[in-house]
Amino acid sequence: MENFYILADNQDVTREGLRSFLKVADPHGQVMEVANYRKLLEELRNHPRAVVVIDYSLFDFSSVNHLLNIKSGARLSTWLLFSDEPGEHFLRQLLMADSTISVALKNNTRSQLTEALRSVVRGNVYWCDYAESVMGAGLPPAKITDTLTASEKRILHEIALGKTTKEIATEKNLSFHTVNAHRRNIYRKLQVNSVNEATRYALQAGLIDLMEYYI
Repeated sequence: MENFYILADNQDVTREGLRSFLKVADPHGQVMEVANYRKLLEELRNHPRAVVVIDYSLFDFSSVNHLLNIKSGARLSTWLLFSDEPGEHFLRQLLMADSTISVALKNNTRSQLTEALRSVVRGNVYWCDYAESVMGAGLPPAKITDTLTASEKRILHEIALGKTTKEIATEKNLSFHTVNAHRRNIYRKLQVNSVNEATRYALQAGLIDLMEYYI
C-alpha cells in the first residue's frame, strides 16, 4: 500500500531534507507539505491514514490542546514529532496526554530517523532516547469514556461542539440544572478540568469527528 506523508514544518531546510530522505526511504510514498493547521486538516480529510511529520514549534497551533484535538479527530493517522530538542515540561505534557505520538530529534542520525519512520508507518510508536529519558518509567493508563451514560455522551458531544450549558439546555429541552449536573459528572468521570480536555476525549472516543468539529 502506498504511504502518504504530510510534512507540517515551516522550516524550508527541514522540509527539503525530509523530502530527499523520504525519496530514498520510501520511493513509492507520496509527500505533501502544509503551511498551516487548516491545510493539515484538509489533507487529513483526504488522506485519513497519513503519516504526519510535524514540528510543533514551527507550526501555527494555538496550544498543545489544539494539536491534540486535531490528532484525536484524525484517529487513523500516525504522528511523528520531529524537532529540535523540546523542553521536558512540554514533552511530558504532550506524551502524557497522548502516548501514541512518536518522537525523533533533528539531530538524530539517519539510521535513527529511518527507524522512527519505519515504526510509524507500521503503526508502532517510536520514542528517541531523549523522549524515553523524559518519560521515565512509563505513563498512567488512558481515561476511558465508557464510564459515561448515554445521556452524558450526548451532552459531551454538544460540549465538544462549543455549546454553552444554556444552549444545550434549550436545544435538548432540558433544564439548565440538569445539563450542568451532566457536565459536572462528565468532568469528574473523565478527570478533566476544561472544555479543551473534554473535547479531546470526545474526539478520541469517536463521539465527534474531525470534520464536524472544525466546520
